[in-house]
Amino acid sequence: MENKSHALMAGVFALLLGVASLLALLWLRGGHDKVNEYVVVTRMSVGGLNPQAQVRYRGIRVGKVMDIRLDSQDPGNILIRISVSADVPITQGTTARLAYQGVTGIAHILLLDNGKTPEPLIAKSGELPRIAMTQSLLEELGETGGATLRQAQDALNALNAILNEENRRRISTTLANLESASSNLGPAVANLNESLVQLRKLLNDRNVESLSVAAAQAGPMMSDVRKLLGSIQVTTEKLNSAIGDASGGGGAALLPRLNDLAVEMSQTSRQLGRVINQLETSPESVVWGRTAPQPGPGEPGFSAGKGQD
Repeated sequence: MENKSHALMAGVFALLLGVASLLALLWLRGGHDKVNEYVVVTRMSVGGLNPQAQVRYRGIRVGKVMDIRLDSQDPGNILIRISVSADVPITQGTTARLAYQGVTGIAHILLLDNGKTPEPLIAKSGELPRIAMTQSLLEELGETGGATLRQAQDALNALNAILNEENRRRISTTLANLESASSNLGPAVANLNESLVQLRKLLNDRNVESLSVAAAQAGPMMSDVRKLLGSIQVTTEKLNSAIGDASGGGGAALLPRLNDLAVEMSQTSRQLGRVINQLETSPESVVWGRTAPQPGPGEPGFSAGKGQD
């Protein structure tokens, strides 16, 4: 009897241990959570993705990869069966992307939803719902990088075609001419600075004052010229009047008038001659005024050496 009771207790203990182990296994596998299964379809490489890899929805872990295999109906497709928590809203706008975690490079499935088609994803009868996989960030960078490299190669080829031997020689000649021109530019700038200094000295207050005085003297000189021209005009009118007088008295008085006119013409001619001579010998006198005459004997400033010269 005693042996039978010990065997019964051992059997009960083994049964309870088995039930506890089964419950622990179900709990560790998450059997208490309700999940839905989907199939991710892609024609791209899924290197680094393994079964039991994580499935994330907007960065949150919501499931795992159950199986990875080729499509028997279309070998170009790769079918990735995943299990996702039932409370995750998988819609017809949900897409999958292959992502990599941290620096370790462990691949996982990332589910994204654009929100444009909020209808729930429902599969056909007898099949699991299918989710399309889009290009990963690395694949997009690879394609963009390849296109960028091709464009850079085309640009380098075009640049090599432009910078041929003849064009390089022309560029060298142009640079040499620019260097020569820049070396000659220094003396030109120095000469310009010297000219500006001389112009500044010329246009000092004293010279400006002299210019104002000369301009004031030019006015009376021009007034004298106008008076001489008026006298010549009056004399001409008198001569025309004397010649055109047909009376006897006019003819008799012609000679005295002619004498007077001759005297006036002589005086006017001498004055006009002095003005013209002044303008011919020193035209700058119109602006700077008449120059003072050399002092004669007995006048202040007279020098015998200057008189001999």
